Amino acid sequence: MRSYTVTEIWDIPIRINTSLIVFLPILAWLIGSGQQIPLYAGFIEGLTGVGFDLPRLRAGVTPWLIGVLAAVGLFVSVTLHELGHSWAALRYGIEIESITLWILGGIASLKTLPKEWNREFWIAIAGPAVSVLVAAVCYVGVLVVPPSLQVVRFVVGWLAITNVSLTVFNLLPAFPMDGGRVLRALLARSRPYGTATRLAARVGVVFAFLFAVVGVLTFQLLLLLLALFIYGAATTESRTVLLDELLEGITVGDVMTRDPRSVPADSTIDELGEQMLRDRQTVHLVTGLGGEVVGVVTLEDLRKARRADRATMRVTDIMEEVPRVETNDDAFDTLALLNQAGRSEALVYKNGTLVGVLSQADFARAMTIRRGFGSSVAM
Repeated sequence: MRSYTVTEIWDIPIRINTSLIVFLPILAWLIGSGQQIPLYAGFIEGLTGVGFDLPRLRAGVTPWLIGVLAAVGLFVSVTLHELGHSWAALRYGIEIESITLWILGGIASLKTLPKEWNREFWIAIAGPAVSVLVAAVCYVGVLVVPPSLQVVRFVVGWLAITNVSLTVFNLLPAFPMDGGRVLRALLARSRPYGTATRLAARVGVVFAFLFAVVGVLTFQLLLLLLALFIYGAATTESRTVLLDELLEGITVGDVMTRDPRSVPADSTIDELGEQMLRDRQTVHLVTGLGGEVVGVVTLEDLRKARRADRATMRVTDIMEEVPRVETNDDAFDTLALLNQAGRSEALVYKNGTLVGVLSQADFARAMTIRRGFGSSVAM
């Protein structure tokens, strides 16, 4: 789903995902309809001693006004929560790409993830700390808002309860929620970062399973979505950290294929297949009439061509323009950039001269060697 930038805070783009745009009216309806208003009014009164005029809160369009204000207030609270993470990260010199608000809350995207346990701990705990602060401010607000402003008093009280509830829930050790990141930080005090990540991810998968079971039994769609998010994010981050460990200290020049074979751009697909078989290479440079490199063609590109057209189609019809990288670029960072760009190959240059080609097979080969002989093996 698409996200739209609505503003910037501290030069951090604040984005709203389409899922939130769809969900906000539903959330407003859920808050403003049924027994939600008297239920929360009772909670607020029990915690603060402040009473409410329920007939007034439920009269006319007032419930829908309450629903809209509460829903917007909730996601303002979520934004402040993510800004708490961002503030702590910025204190450590870590840049923030964006903050995205979506159906399950918010995500602050850090350009780099801290591997020092104390940095991750404080960045992870800063969000819940801000939520507690917001809840405290809202609690005081309930006490000072005059009785004539019943809607404002109710919404502020609702936000106080909701912020505390979400903070407690978010601190469950379900990686990659904040509690899971705190767990990883504490585990990383006495264990390697990768081991701590895998342990925290396993705990996250267990919680994802529990959330899914409860979601099915109680017909809670949001819990099911949360379970899928936690499972996917936990397994993805665990895999990412493993790749980072395996590629640590390796540059593009260490893993690239040197002196790659080339094929003329006007060759037919059949001729390309025969040359790949002779060269025993699945990635070829594509050269123009003057011998200059104009792109890259792979075995996967060849497979996509219809068999009936391979005798007449040219390599230029299936080749790809790929990114250019330098030999001294970090291998893991380059892999991440290629994945983000939806590419599998790149041309490798050194001081402006083409010296090789990089493919997924090169990364796989390097990681296989590292895994087989230990990460201390130099490439």
